[in-house]
Amino acid sequence: MEDLGAQEAAVLEIIKENPFAGQQEIATMLGLARSTVAAHIVQLMQKGYILGRGYVMPASSRAVCIGGAVLDRKYRARTPLVFETSNPVDGLRSLGGVARNVAENLALLGTTTSFVSIVGDDETGRAILKHMRDRGIDVSQVITSGERPTAEYAAILDPQGELVLGIADMSIFDLFAPSYLDRIWPHLAAATWVFADCNLPAETLSALIAKRRGARFKLAIDAVSTPKAARLPKDLTGIDLLFMNIDEANSILQRKGHETIDDARDAAVALQLAGAREAVVTMGSRGIAVAGTEGVRTFPAVHAKPVDITGAGDAMIAGTLHRILSGEDTYGAARTGALLGTLTTESAASVHTELSERFLQANMHRLAG
Repeated sequence: MEDLGAQEAAVLEIIKENPFAGQQEIATMLGLARSTVAAHIVQLMQKGYILGRGYVMPASSRAVCIGGAVLDRKYRARTPLVFETSNPVDGLRSLGGVARNVAENLALLGTTTSFVSIVGDDETGRAILKHMRDRGIDVSQVITSGERPTAEYAAILDPQGELVLGIADMSIFDLFAPSYLDRIWPHLAAATWVFADCNLPAETLSALIAKRRGARFKLAIDAVSTPKAARLPKDLTGIDLLFMNIDEANSILQRKGHETIDDARDAAVALQLAGAREAVVTMGSRGIAVAGTEGVRTFPAVHAKPVDITGAGDAMIAGTLHRILSGEDTYGAARTGALLGTLTTESAASVHTELSERFLQANMHRLAG
C-alpha cells in the first residue's frame, strides 16, 4: 500500500473493519471533514482498493481478461482437402475468442475471474454471457452493442486437425474505444493481473499499457495473430508478460526466423529489450522460450496426441497465469501452461471439458524430463 497517503490508509482500515461505515461516521472517527473522506474514497476506488458502492473489497487474487468473445465454427475434413470444390466435413460450433477462452480456463482452474468484452445485441451475444455466468465469471463490465453483430470465426481443419484456413468477422471490436477503459478503471485497478488480447484496437491497447504504468495490477498481453500483433506499440514498456508465437514475434521485431528453438530464445530476449518485463515465445512442437527476470530458458514441448489444436495457445496462457497467481515463478508457470495447452489439443473442444485444478494435477507427471 505504498501508493496510499496516511489519511487514505486510515480510511481503508476503517472500511476493512466495517464495510457498512458511512462517510460521516468515518469522518468523525478520523477528525476529518466528510468531503475529505469522500475524496479519499474516490481515490481508493481509482487505485483498486475498493469496488464501487458499498465499499466491496476486491478478491485477494483476481484476474480480469479483456478482448475477444467469438462464436467459433470449426469444420474438420473427413478426407484430404481439395480446393475449389465441396469437401465433406464434420462441423462443430463452440464459443471462442482468445480472452474469452483464457477467462473460462482460468475460472475452471479456480481463479477468481472477470471478463470484459463487447458483444452484439443478438442471440449469440446473449449465449456467450449466459455461458460465462454459468462458469462463475463476472461479466458485469461487458458492453452490448446494437451496431454490429457478435464476432464470428470459422476454421477449416484437415483430417489431422491442423488449421488450413481461418476466416473471421471481428469488426465489432473496433467499437471498443479507449474511453471505455476510464469507465471500468476501478474494476481493472482492483485486479491482480489483467490479461488483454490484440483483438482490441491499437489505440485501446496503447491506452491500457500507458495506464498500467501507474497502476498496481500486472499486465499480460497475447498477440493473437501476426496481423494483430502489429497493433502493439513499438515501446512495450508497461507489459509485464507478453505471449507470442515465433512468427508473431519475428514479425513485430522485423527479424528473419530460423528452424530451431534458439530462434524463440533470441526473440524472447528481443521482446524484453523492446520493453516487455518478461516474454514467452512458443514454437509448436519445438517447445517454448521464457525470458524472465533471471535470464532466458527453453523447455521442450509436451508430447501430445492431438485431436484439435484450436484453443491450445489460450489454454497455455491461462495455465501460466493461474500458476503465477498461485505463487510460482514464470519459468515453472509457463511449463504448466504448456502442459495445459497440450491437454487441450487432445480434446475436441477449445476449452477442455474435463478441466479443473485436480485434472491438471493428475497430468503433471507428463512434464517429467
